[in-house]
Amino acid sequence: MASHNMIYLVATLDTKGEEVVYIKHLLDKRNLDSKIVDISTKQPHNFSHIADISASNIANYHPKGEKAVFETDRGNAIVAMAEAFKQFLIAQNDVEAILGLGGSGGTALITPAMQTLPVGVPKLMVSTMASGDISGYIGASDIAMLYSVTDIAGVNVISRKVLANAANFISGAVLFKTQEQVEDKLAVGLTMFGVTTTCVQSLSAKLNNIYDCLVFHATGSGGKAMEKLADSHLLKGVLDITTTEVCDHLFDGVLACDDNRFEAIARSQVPYIGSCGALDMVNFGSPDTIPEKYRERLFYPHNPQVTLMRTTPEENKIMAKWIAAKLNKCQGDVVFIIPEGGFSALDIENGDFWSPEADKAFIDEFEKYFIQTEKRRLIKTPYHINSPEFCNLVINEFNKIMK
Repeated sequence: MASHNMIYLVATLDTKGEEVVYIKHLLDKRNLDSKIVDISTKQPHNFSHIADISASNIANYHPKGEKAVFETDRGNAIVAMAEAFKQFLIAQNDVEAILGLGGSGGTALITPAMQTLPVGVPKLMVSTMASGDISGYIGASDIAMLYSVTDIAGVNVISRKVLANAANFISGAVLFKTQEQVEDKLAVGLTMFGVTTTCVQSLSAKLNNIYDCLVFHATGSGGKAMEKLADSHLLKGVLDITTTEVCDHLFDGVLACDDNRFEAIARSQVPYIGSCGALDMVNFGSPDTIPEKYRERLFYPHNPQVTLMRTTPEENKIMAKWIAAKLNKCQGDVVFIIPEGGFSALDIENGDFWSPEADKAFIDEFEKYFIQTEKRRLIKTPYHINSPEFCNLVINEFNKIMK
């Protein structure tokens, strides 16, 4: 393998040095170039000498310098080193793949940096935490997690098997990397929920001849994944029809985005069509999980494990202002299309969530705060979001900005 492409082996060497040496030995046998990166927050230690990139070197990438890492308690040191390692990894241009080893602390240190790497770069985290809820470690990235079975505390009869598998996994990902084929179709991202399926399926059917349509389920992680691809410049356009994750983010729902929603659109300046899909609802679990303060609201039982709550006019005002502020940061082509005939399959005349008052509250507030420019436009249409007329309007506007 060319020397400029490296497998990064990352761990707190003060506690995981023996394991890293073992994996390095296996990679060397396959003639794979690798760098050992030390992210220990205790200095010095017995394995400092094996690091190609020292912990002090990494710590210097913290905005406040290495003192922010080493001159503090362990909890704050882990947070600071995680930030330093993230900034370090962003600055590198030779990352062929990355393999991390860690317990709870090490996993929290390594995975945020892994998430900054583009989709497709092999990322493997061997962790004692991999048998539980790993969503916080994965984010919207394509990180693979391998459960260590025993604690990562030396090479023994069990860890030797797990670590060998880890070396084999990352070796295979590098040695048998599929060369990307030139595609005639440009990839575009679309966001969908069950209550906007009719619209998004219609859009995909009309666009499929020209574009490779990637549909993301608007469940919090779906929006993050879509924006991760936008940040990686793997999407040439976005049809963000279903922005419902904002409801959950602002009003305690279980399928929430985070405060970074829409930020990738601003950074990448990818051509963008947005809309109000499912802004009429907040998602909760089974009825007994609904927070007490919402118990008297209007609900719709989607299934035994999912309960939908209708958003109020006041909540719609809050969402409108929040979304407008985010989109106002965008300098690329942005068109936000509001379907005045209803935001979802439930928000339709005679439907369970039909509320012209709540929808109008969103529309009026959004129009008030959304700053229109030559490239940033607002369109209102009298049609429902799942209507053929709305779909045709979206297609026409998307074709305009894609030209």
